[in-house]
Amino acid sequence: MRAKPVTVRRARCLRRTLSLPEVLLWQDMRAGKLGGLRIRRQHALGPYILDFFCPSARLAIEIDGASHDTEAQAGHDARRDGYLRAEGIEVIRFPAKDILDDRVRETVLQAILAAASRH
Repeated sequence: MRAKPVTVRRARCLRRTLSLPEVLLWQDMRAGKLGGLRIRRQHALGPYILDFFCPSARLAIEIDGASHDTEAQAGHDARRDGYLRAEGIEVIRFPAKDILDDRVRETVLQAILAAASRH
């Protein structure tokens, strides 16, 4: 499950170039809105880079923009989710538009807390 050095380098680069939905969610996470859960952003795991990862809950949190609406991307996401499930990691996905809406983002944070509490 260890990531290759090239994947780790790519994750480091992605941490500096978060999308707006990722920035907004990260700000909420850093503001303590997840009850003290420790979250990593752009975390390299195996051959993949997770948007957010909570190691204690073995929970991957993915923000899906418009590029995830294509059939090819949906297939890639399914393979990726299968790999992560096989590693014992639960994956939850949220549309980017939900993160951009302040009211809905609160619901997203609650869903993350609920998923983390199951572990």
